[in-house]
Amino acid sequence: MRAAQSREFVKKLKWLTPRMVDMLCILYVNFIGGCLSVVGHLVERALPATFARRWIWFAVIVFSMALPGYYRYHHSWDVTAGSGQPVAGQISDPTQALALGTAWLSPFDKDFWARVESYDVRINQFWLIVSGLLLIWAVTNAMRVSHVVGSSRGEQTDPRTPTVIDGVPIVVTDAAGPATVGVLRSHVLVPRWVLYLPGPQRKYVLRHEDEHRRAHDARLLFVASLPLVLMPWNLALWWELRRLCLAVEMDCDNRVVAALGNPNAYGELLLKVAQAANRGPRLQPAFLGMGSLERRLTLLLAPTPLRHAQRFLVPALAFVLLLAVLAIPHPVLPNHQHTAMMAGATTSASPR
Repeated sequence: MRAAQSREFVKKLKWLTPRMVDMLCILYVNFIGGCLSVVGHLVERALPATFARRWIWFAVIVFSMALPGYYRYHHSWDVTAGSGQPVAGQISDPTQALALGTAWLSPFDKDFWARVESYDVRINQFWLIVSGLLLIWAVTNAMRVSHVVGSSRGEQTDPRTPTVIDGVPIVVTDAAGPATVGVLRSHVLVPRWVLYLPGPQRKYVLRHEDEHRRAHDARLLFVASLPLVLMPWNLALWWELRRLCLAVEMDCDNRVVAALGNPNAYGELLLKVAQAANRGPRLQPAFLGMGSLERRLTLLLAPTPLRHAQRFLVPALAFVLLLAVLAIPHPVLPNHQHTAMMAGATTSASPR
């Protein structure tokens, strides 16, 4: 009787393999990242229009990466056992073990997870391919930027080509830019047509790029982009990085307007440069950047203030959601526990 009950318990558990738990981990990381993205959006919404936003999204990215890794070892949930109860390998009564296994495995559809596991090899191959493509794209883009900087600086031996305008050291290019490039050493790329803009407009463009250079925004975005190479399946991380790019540009817009004034003239220049810029791939960070130009102009020229009730509800909602995220454990199936569980069941099932 004891042997039959143990075999039945093992039969119910054996479909929940470590590979399937790895898929649960992927879903957990995406879920936590998505919740933290909502928290970041709510916090950003509650802040004044001129408040620096890039550090909020950088913190969200770091927290989204660090929390699942920390919780895996310090706040985990064994998917084969109930909370606050002994694990299956430590239960002496097979009847209790069978009831516990049935109760906690009922939320899982084993047929679904079996289909997922059948695609395990393809998922891993896709993961490696996407990571490889991202790495190739990053190296190719770095080589392209290095070539543009090198060739443009070689042409600046011509005394008619300026190297400093309005106190900003620049690299004049044929078409690339305006943008700030370089991780170790930043360079301000200025296309030749910017030199022929009216003085006040040119000063806005150069001040924008110089603000990126002083704030080391290119380095910040490079560091924030590194996790994507390792985890391209993290959809929340893609969105968080896009929000960080937008926040970097909005912070820079605010600093430029605070220094030079006249936000209306600056907004008109953004539209003018957007129409004149080349249609090639945009560099980041840059005067136009990769974020929503409409969002930047709205925040700069006509920010929507929170209503009186929203000033309390939005931060409160962000705080409650953050507490909920911190309370969610990481699903795990420790290998040593899985082995012990199977070994214990096999021992009980063996004839005496």
